[in-house]
Amino acid sequence: MSDKVKALREKRGRLVSDLRTIIETAQNEKRDMSAEELVKHREIFAAQDKVRAEIETEEQTVEAERQMAAAAGAGAERARQAAAAGERAAPVKPYNTPEYRAGWESWMRTGAHGLTADEVRNLQFTAPGTGENTRAPEQFIADLIRKLDNDVVIRGLATHLQSDGSKTLGIPSLDADPADADWTTELLTGALDTAMAFGKRVMQPNPLAKQLKVSKDLLRFSALPIEALIRERLAYKFAITLEKAYMTGTGVGQPLGLFIASANGVPTTRDVATGNTAAGVTFDGLISAKYSLKSGYQARSSWLFHRDIVATIAKLKDQELRYVWQPSVIAGQPDTILGRPVLMSEYVPNTIGADLYVGMIGDYSFYWIADSMEFLLERLNELYAATNQVGFIGRLFSDGAPVLGEAFARVKLGAA
Repeated sequence: MSDKVKALREKRGRLVSDLRTIIETAQNEKRDMSAEELVKHREIFAAQDKVRAEIETEEQTVEAERQMAAAAGAGAERARQAAAAGERAAPVKPYNTPEYRAGWESWMRTGAHGLTADEVRNLQFTAPGTGENTRAPEQFIADLIRKLDNDVVIRGLATHLQSDGSKTLGIPSLDADPADADWTTELLTGALDTAMAFGKRVMQPNPLAKQLKVSKDLLRFSALPIEALIRERLAYKFAITLEKAYMTGTGVGQPLGLFIASANGVPTTRDVATGNTAAGVTFDGLISAKYSLKSGYQARSSWLFHRDIVATIAKLKDQELRYVWQPSVIAGQPDTILGRPVLMSEYVPNTIGADLYVGMIGDYSFYWIADSMEFLLERLNELYAATNQVGFIGRLFSDGAPVLGEAFARVKLGAA
């Protein structure tokens, strides 16, 4: 653990202690928290959550630096071994050569009219008839996908499927198990089963697009790598849109969300309101949700809440007067509720009211995402010429859906 992470964890620990002092003061005096105490509790919870995010960022940075150093060492060792063995280097894809990348960056800065003859030739492998649509260099694609994985909660846990270019992706499903086996005699085979049934889920990567405008002066004179600038903004916009869809997407022309009741995703039979009130989540309600999952799913499960709901859960205690929300004190480990990790997303429903969804627990490997890897970038030279700008349109194709309802339990508030 780095010194910075250690200091941040100590700071967070002090804030959590302050939180609990507010709660326990009111409890010891046998009263509800005052309006002033509630405001103070919200402020301190927000502060500790900000520190939590700083800890995660620092840990990710340290780990990335470690991996880069390890990869550099491993790459050098492989090159040395290959040279010693007289092996030939692996063929380089045409869109991952230095020449192609140089042409790509020149095209982004100036458009097709600014390319030299050599740069045009280096970009010629793209399919004819596509206008100024061109395929991003392989490293550009890889960086974009990694950024989405970092920014979006579900993408990092979901099962990823890669489309081979087909319009749809069919996934076989076992919709009904065979009936139990029969006790019989040595020479008999048991009753013929009629219960087992197969079905099919269909996923279709849907188009997702975003348009950016960039100053021509910035393109021409910026000291920043313009490729990184475009990538960072596109990654942010795609990440936000995908996160919303993974939570509350309708499934029509977009992914099917976890908080949308659907026979094709998480049905209403997986809603758990037992123990909760219309005014909020309770300790008993959390227990009911956790243990509505089979043990196999529990072992890989995580809670998923908006931070506002976590702030209310942070006040709850179990029957032994222990807080059910426990902040992490170990590097790389998340906070927990009832022993299971807590994930937070700004796009989980957080409205308090009767019969509303406010979170879930589940095994998110049963949320499947189908991507079409091809990321397209189109440059618009003339459309914004009057304002001395150049437009860029990024396009991505993706779909997603929960594929096994029993792997999830939605936390629902009680009736009015």
